[in-house]
Amino acid sequence: MTNILKQLRDVYLVKVKWRGYAIGKHFHAGRNVFLWGKKGITIGDNCYIGKYSVIENTTRIGNDVLIANFVAIVGRYDHHYQQIGRPTRLASAIRDRDYNWLGADQVTVIEDDVWIGFGAIVLSGVTIGAGSIIAAGSVVTKDVERYSIYGGNPAKKIKDRFDSDEDLQKHIAIYKKFKEQDAG
Repeated sequence: MTNILKQLRDVYLVKVKWRGYAIGKHFHAGRNVFLWGKKGITIGDNCYIGKYSVIENTTRIGNDVLIANFVAIVGRYDHHYQQIGRPTRLASAIRDRDYNWLGADQVTVIEDDVWIGFGAIVLSGVTIGAGSIIAAGSVVTKDVERYSIYGGNPAKKIKDRFDSDEDLQKHIAIYKKFKEQDAG
């Protein structure tokens, strides 16, 4: 019964609440997930977004992405803090229709097979390369190399995801076959 309720909730989220966004098959979001993207949000197949996570900027998420609980993907220029004579609280903001300051065109990209750990923050305009892992509590301010593990504030490369290039190539080959079978 619980599984059916989860499936119904996911259908409601995709088809009703977030119908303006492109969300792939086998999507699941935990409770109290918030999505907003000025120029849209695209989420691939087989993605999970953990409870209390927030995506609050234009974002493209690939396939097979795991986003843990309390993750925030947010804009770095959501308020025009250099607007002369206006306190930041009252300055123009990215949600305004005519907002044309920094960040208005920034897109965050999360490629396939990425895992973003609990409580991480990803700032707008960043690309997280395929197969990467972001450690819990990290703040991602710059692009992340493919098949790497990043952590810290600001996030820096800790190590490669796989111990050898041979293991990486095996993973890529098997993952590619898995995706081909899943598509067929």
